[in-house]
Amino acid sequence: QLEFITPFQLYFNPDLIFRKFQIWRLITNFLFFGPLGFSFFFNMIFLYRYCRMLEEGSFRGRTADFVFMFLFGGFLMTLFGLFASLFFLGQAFTIMLVYVWSRRNPYIRMNFFGLLNFQAPFLPWVLMGFSLLLGNSIIIDLLGIAVGHIYYFLEDVFPNQPGGKKLLLTPGFLKMVFDTPEEDPNYNTLPEDQPENQPGAQDQNQQRPQ
Repeated sequence: QLEFITPFQLYFNPDLIFRKFQIWRLITNFLFFGPLGFSFFFNMIFLYRYCRMLEEGSFRGRTADFVFMFLFGGFLMTLFGLFASLFFLGQAFTIMLVYVWSRRNPYIRMNFFGLLNFQAPFLPWVLMGFSLLLGNSIIIDLLGIAVGHIYYFLEDVFPNQPGGKKLLLTPGFLKMVFDTPEEDPNYNTLPEDQPENQPGAQDQNQQRPQ
């Protein structure tokens, strides 16, 4: 907005990425949501809201898995972007988060601007219709829904099918970086570190009324 950089320095361009090594475009195309306006704030609100609800809900205590979902979704969207004339994928990423949340919370009732009442799984489609009313292309929304469904199917549906198995395995290095290590159940605290042996503990015990 301050024109320190322009969208032309951020958009997804495979030729500039692979021939001129402008690698940052793989990330920056997800970070631009257009000029300040209704569409910009709409995307920011939904991105914050559903990213937070996923992190505090089904991904609570699983930060590495949460990051892996980001990387998996971004990778699929980038692959699609190689074959389609898509310049910015941030909105598709937002729709992906909305889709995953909505499928994991199928019984929640939603209200859209006080006009529509529906179950959570219909939310991505309502947003796509709203985007169409604003005059935007629905290709981005369809991409987000498709990638969200692929992740949801591989993570939540296929492993629970007869003969199915978990295909999306979070890499160990992500767990090492983002997840706090579990305490070893076989670890015995040193005698001097045990609460009853701390300085003053005996005095407190002696002072307790019998």
